[in-house]
Amino acid sequence: MNPVQRQLVLCCREQWLGGQFYGVEPWGDGLRLDSARITSGFCCLPVIDSAENGFCWDRVVIDADLPPDSALRVYAHTDDDRSWGGPLEPESGEVEEARALRLRFGPPVAQSGDFLLRTGGRYLWLALELAAAGTGSPTVRKVTVRMAGDHMVDYLPAIYQEDDFTRRFLSIFNSMFLDMEDSIYALPGWMDYESTDPEMLRYLASWMCIGDETNIDALISRISGALPEYETQYTVGGIRRSVRRLTGRDPWIVEQFNVSPNRAECRNPKLYRKLYGDDPYRFFVLLREGTFPSRQALEDFRRRMEELIPAGTSMELVLLKQCIQLDWHTYLGINSTVGGYVPAAIDETMTIHYDTTIGGANHE
Repeated sequence: MNPVQRQLVLCCREQWLGGQFYGVEPWGDGLRLDSARITSGFCCLPVIDSAENGFCWDRVVIDADLPPDSALRVYAHTDDDRSWGGPLEPESGEVEEARALRLRFGPPVAQSGDFLLRTGGRYLWLALELAAAGTGSPTVRKVTVRMAGDHMVDYLPAIYQEDDFTRRFLSIFNSMFLDMEDSIYALPGWMDYESTDPEMLRYLASWMCIGDETNIDALISRISGALPEYETQYTVGGIRRSVRRLTGRDPWIVEQFNVSPNRAECRNPKLYRKLYGDDPYRFFVLLREGTFPSRQALEDFRRRMEELIPAGTSMELVLLKQCIQLDWHTYLGINSTVGGYVPAAIDETMTIHYDTTIGGANHE
């Protein structure tokens, strides 16, 4: 069979605007029922011209999002005379006009979004009725009308081609085959992170272990730079980038060889050993106090960083206080502040360190 099928697709706002709407409105590139205001709505789509009298219409597929307690009904009419879809008689209101339009179409031809028309006429009018009994709002994303293309029955002897039952029966398998072909044809687009839908984008991101982003633009940026990021992930620059992404702050990173007490220029080996120890596989990440809004956020950061540092190494997190301490971790120009006495508020969120002094004279 020929995989190329000629189809008409309505999937953008400009295509919907030529129709008639009663309780249904264009929403983005689709149609939506405002279920917070009404429980049912009706819309008649712009007329579709096949340019051929007596044209035999075939399959119609409506891509719709129907939440629980919602429904979609489809009405259709075909005719060689375009005047059938002329204006309605003036009515007293929108509800009466919608009711008159339903009467003009007659009973619905389908209660779902995938059906066969098998009616003849140059012009096709489609109408959609959306209903909702719950809080969700049903939406229609696109309408696809099959215009031409090979059919399984076309490859049978002529005697079978004239049998309407045979054609309708084989249409079940024909639609399955075409849907598979469409899926295969669209596969490269689904795998393209720049053009795929948000759900598939998150799935592609999970393949690359990028699961900590919720913003779509950030996901696209992370995927596009995944290769150079993985090449440098376990370097100092990569660790700095990971800390910046998780905290929004630029860290200071101190490795053991940067402050090795065995270096000739080390003026105070005893203090350096006290601060950084002798473990060459441990490094220190320095961040300003207040980087984490809560203790839970700090623990989450530690847990996530364990997956982003080189194997066999350990990370020590140092939160720099805005003060001067004449030993231990003090970095002039980074956390050095000369100021007055600041009283402490002790509550359930405060950690009392071993070097904390409580009490003293009134002037201290």
